[in-house]
Amino acid sequence: MRRFISGLLCLCLAGWLITTPAMATAKGDILALKKDYPKEYVVVKGDTLWDISALFLQSPWKWPELWGNNPQIDNPHLIYPGDRLTLMWVNGKPRLQLNKGVRKLSPKAKVSLLDDAIPAIHLKDISSFLSDNLVKSSDTLLQAPYILGSTNNRLIAGAGDRVYARGELVEDYHYQNIYRPAREYVDPETQESLGFELMKVGEATVSSQKEDIISLDLNKTQEEISSLDRVFPSEDERVTSTYYPSEPEGSINGQILSVVRGVKQAGQYDVVAINKGTREGLDTGHVLSIFTAGEVLKDPITKKLVNLPSEQSGLMMVFRAYEKVSYCLILKATNVIAVGDEIRNPV
Repeated sequence: MRRFISGLLCLCLAGWLITTPAMATAKGDILALKKDYPKEYVVVKGDTLWDISALFLQSPWKWPELWGNNPQIDNPHLIYPGDRLTLMWVNGKPRLQLNKGVRKLSPKAKVSLLDDAIPAIHLKDISSFLSDNLVKSSDTLLQAPYILGSTNNRLIAGAGDRVYARGELVEDYHYQNIYRPAREYVDPETQESLGFELMKVGEATVSSQKEDIISLDLNKTQEEISSLDRVFPSEDERVTSTYYPSEPEGSINGQILSVVRGVKQAGQYDVVAINKGTREGLDTGHVLSIFTAGEVLKDPITKKLVNLPSEQSGLMMVFRAYEKVSYCLILKATNVIAVGDEIRNPV
């Protein structure tokens, strides 16, 4: 009996000794690494935490676990071009260690270093979009002040002109934006109205208010302001690297409603709108997989039509979530992405 137990212990010990990091990644509680992951990587200008993590992980949206609990990288956003990263194993888990590269500092280092820090993901493609588009319900849209016209009874106006609106300001801010309804989002399955997308056409300063008449001086216009354009307070939102890609907690099954630049197909770093929002538990940073609907083929024997299964075509991240609609940035595209494609939890 003792010999049997001793032999069993030896087998267990031998099995533990020959377990390699690559084998360990198959376990559910260990991050799954790519087969060809590098042992070291030197950060270069233009990198993001997402890009770097994608070199190591099969699921790059789990990048916080790769960087987490590491005293050498208290804040992974504060890594810079030239820094050397080494993959180590800590308590059986893969972790990135930071070995600082040589950097020349200048009197402005405290300012420039923060600007040069590696961001989580590329956000330059959505910086203007964050403040230029809104989604509002039909009730909110109808209750917002609307443009009556301009001075001298003109129907359209531009920067430097004064326009008049009628209604009650949503918030009594000195600065207001002027929006134009661009489209109504309707759920393709339930036909529920999900809200109206509003495109910003101008910025204005409130000059005066008398009863329900608001005088507005146009500071900047992207298009000519016309009657029935709507007035909403300006929203102060900055693009930073504080988007943390992560998995949604609940199950998400939806569709792409539109490609924001006005076409039917999209690729990497394009912005799309989807028919799921905060009521389904979505929030900024949530990552979703995109699936292209399978083709329909005719069976050569039965002569019947066969629907092929959907194929994964990309990954995207929610960067702005409303109640029923979210805007997403496509982080990866392995095929053409189009309106109507399915979106699900990341796989």
